[in-house]
Amino acid sequence: MKSPLTTLCYMEKDGKYLMLYRNKKENDVNEGKWIGIGGHFEEGESPDECLLREVYEETGLRLTSYRFRGMVTFCADGWPVEYMCLYTADGFEGELRENCNEGELRWIEKEKIQDLRLWEGDRVFLKLLMEDSPFFSLKLHYVGDDLVECKLHM
Repeated sequence: MKSPLTTLCYMEKDGKYLMLYRNKKENDVNEGKWIGIGGHFEEGESPDECLLREVYEETGLRLTSYRFRGMVTFCADGWPVEYMCLYTADGFEGELRENCNEGELRWIEKEKIQDLRLWEGDRVFLKLLMEDSPFFSLKLHYVGDDLVECKLHM
């Protein structure tokens, strides 16, 4: 069984975020949407360890500068609750992997992110990240693809 704990990172370079268009995994709840880089904790991992491993596995890059920005709780009818540690990163090294087994990686200008096919809750926390808001806790409740509740605490 997958851990209910996950990480998600928005890597930044030259006014762009590295985004992942999810189009390669079967039975993917994120299929057809753009998200950041991340995934589920493995046994015994800390949030930072999960972040560093997931970023490397999906991108081939090693983070050298990152910041824990917030905690997001996802509730969705028919799915277990997920607790996501949200990060941004502005330092990394290595070569960006050409092939990611979860989808297509692409650098997208920050001002064009909201034009992408995103989860509605992602729009909320991406706005907070772009405004450089202080650490926050956000609870998102979905019914299907519809965001029905959003509670923000700062």
